[in-house]
Amino acid sequence: MTLTAPHSVTSTEEAPEAVKLNLPPLQLGKLTIDTPVVLSPMAGITNSAFRRLCAEYGGGLYVCEMVTSRALVERTPESMRIIKHAPEEEIRSIQLYGVEPNTVRAAVRMLVEEDRADHIDLNFGCPAPKVTRKGGGSALPWKTDLFEELVRAAVDEAHKGEIPLTVKVRKGIDDEHMTFREAGKIARDLGVDGIAIHGRTTNQHYAGKADWGSIAELREQLPDIPVIGNGDIFAAEDAVAMVEQTGVDAVQIGRGVQGKPWLFGDLQNALSGSAERFHPSLGEVAGAFRRHAELLIEHFEDEFRGLQDLRKHVAWYFKGYQVGGETRSGLAKVSSMVELDELLGQLDAAAPYPGRAAEGSRGRAGSAKRPHLPQDWLESRTMNSEHKAMISHAELDISGG
Repeated sequence: MTLTAPHSVTSTEEAPEAVKLNLPPLQLGKLTIDTPVVLSPMAGITNSAFRRLCAEYGGGLYVCEMVTSRALVERTPESMRIIKHAPEEEIRSIQLYGVEPNTVRAAVRMLVEEDRADHIDLNFGCPAPKVTRKGGGSALPWKTDLFEELVRAAVDEAHKGEIPLTVKVRKGIDDEHMTFREAGKIARDLGVDGIAIHGRTTNQHYAGKADWGSIAELREQLPDIPVIGNGDIFAAEDAVAMVEQTGVDAVQIGRGVQGKPWLFGDLQNALSGSAERFHPSLGEVAGAFRRHAELLIEHFEDEFRGLQDLRKHVAWYFKGYQVGGETRSGLAKVSSMVELDELLGQLDAAAPYPGRAAEGSRGRAGSAKRPHLPQDWLESRTMNSEHKAMISHAELDISGG
């Protein structure tokens, strides 16, 4: 079987009508992103290998996995690996998580003074219980005083080096505790260079439907800075619809690109008004999968570790395609390139794109869950003494990634 390299994937179909993504380049401070599409940071997914693979299909801003400010300041091996960029990555974009202002300030200062980033994003959107139960992620904007301290510290340090700084938020903790309006105004007034909003609450996680109405509201509220919309973009047509319905300056893609790096090619086509879309045969998917393996091995500098990391991507890449159970099982346990090539050679390379079965969300959307928050967190929009004491130690319990 001949495996086609990603840049040579040519299986395309003409959509009934050409839909155009009418967006100018995204301007973040001194940075100009010609293709206003952002890869959402995803732990264990958006490492340098995956970012490079996506960039082989189309342009955009490719953000690394979230790294904690404390781990970065302490220079843990994992945190330094996370922020590593390959020479061909033109914009080094790093997302920081932090809950303690002095630590966030030190982390941003380190990135700026050591010339390790061209763009920095602060994470206030993560709904994971291990993050929110300590007051971090999407729980944090509820405390407007702490949110303001963190953003001010980060903006001050980033702008000393003329590095653009953005923030990522969710619309709120639940339907009774919205945070995006206040967070957006605070961030804008403190001088952030842009704000991304995921149209879900913390308790939704990734379940249900993203509320694009909240994205449109934030866009209208903040006409003087770029607003980036995130949530339920699984195809170029979804991105076009979001822009038309919300007026955002850019779109951010997360789960929709897992196992589908060619989505960035579809989005670039939509920006040019082309109806051409990638509809890869099974052989072409296998080629992209193998290319991902090569890049992971290069990233980890270890064949076994790279292929071990590849295993999680099997179901995403081959969603909807006819792949035998034994072959799928083998791919999910692959440990060498020789073994990988043997397994991919068992596939029917000519099997066509399966249509709708290959589209939509990758991974589990899960279900709505009660937010895990610090005790009495929702009683006030400002920090009390107990919360301040907790925050000073919060980052110790969050991994570097």
